[in-house]
Amino acid sequence: MTNRPRVAILVESSRGYGRGLLQGIADYLRVHGPWSVFFEERDLSDPPPDWLVGWKGQGVIARIETRALAKAISDLDCPAIDLHGLLPDLGMPLIDTDDRAVTRLAIEHLLERGFRHLAYCGFVGTNYSDRRSGYFTQRVEEMGLTPLIYQPPARVRLAGTERQEQQGWMHEDDVARWVSTLPRPVGLMACNDIRGQQVLNTCREAGIAVPDEVAVVGVDNDEILCDLAAPPLSSVAPNTRRIGYEAAELLTRIMAGEPAPTEPILIEPLGVVTRQSSDVLAVGDRDVAAAVRYIREHACKGIMVDDVLAVVPVSRSILERRFTQILGHSPKEEISRVRLRRIKQLLAETDLSLAQVATMTGFQHPEYLNVMFKSKTGQTPGEYRTATRRQPLT
Repeated sequence: MTNRPRVAILVESSRGYGRGLLQGIADYLRVHGPWSVFFEERDLSDPPPDWLVGWKGQGVIARIETRALAKAISDLDCPAIDLHGLLPDLGMPLIDTDDRAVTRLAIEHLLERGFRHLAYCGFVGTNYSDRRSGYFTQRVEEMGLTPLIYQPPARVRLAGTERQEQQGWMHEDDVARWVSTLPRPVGLMACNDIRGQQVLNTCREAGIAVPDEVAVVGVDNDEILCDLAAPPLSSVAPNTRRIGYEAAELLTRIMAGEPAPTEPILIEPLGVVTRQSSDVLAVGDRDVAAAVRYIREHACKGIMVDDVLAVVPVSRSILERRFTQILGHSPKEEISRVRLRRIKQLLAETDLSLAQVATMTGFQHPEYLNVMFKSKTGQTPGEYRTATRRQPLT
């Protein structure tokens, strides 16, 4: 006999997102002890496995795409956690990526590259895409800009994540017609990496230069898919390992008798992984472009605005005025933004000490980094690291 809980894990291994969740669950089990895991390779829309009927177990972690799978899990009458959120009436805890934060990062990424025409291409009818489209529209309008949103023809508006993606491949001509009407240069957010790859295909076939005329950023950072794209696709990286870790931890508590949370648990993404599809500066002003390039290459060496002025042949007042007109913030703020982004990356992805992070980002003393970081984020570096990275690094 064994005291190990029997847990079914119904998460697709066919997608980068699902594989990240599985890695997070494995991280938790490696630290806190094993379960008797019931798992088989599957796609997102696969039917419930035959062995699930009448299965006797203590818990389930699943990405629930279909009503059939939802019913099969409900019939088990044991604690279950959903990591998809497609079906809003399941009555079980949900842990998911924070789509508002995803959209904010994608927009900031494009704004930092100087784009003032911003577009969104999604799969209308899918929950995550519709949420991101709504957040995209709201944020861009708040900035006084006009959001450019792809609206597919009625024949393409089908239910189901994978069916939508398949239809996207079949109807690239509709996306191509829309992309050809966009003002240029334009920064474009795709709802996920599959849609981003489809947009890149249409641009290439239409002779539209990427990233100079259309810069594209996807979501999910599926490394294989992003690297196969032409050019390689920039992407917002969700914190899937943390989602998986949190799901395993929550299921353990619920199986031990704790009440299940009633509100969704949303996990912020890690950041944008920049590849060739958005690696551009859409800035017509050569002096501002040179200043931005210098800042991004040297901000973590402790430079000040005077260092930027030494390589850009304009006065401080002129540079600051042009900078603010084009990018919406000052050169000093750009230096701070670049350093802050690097600090977050080092805190989330490494075990470096605060002193080491400070040295690598241009601070003479860790205390100065701590003060700046808390003033910008509301968290200490340690609090940010704990919140962002629950699982051990490997």
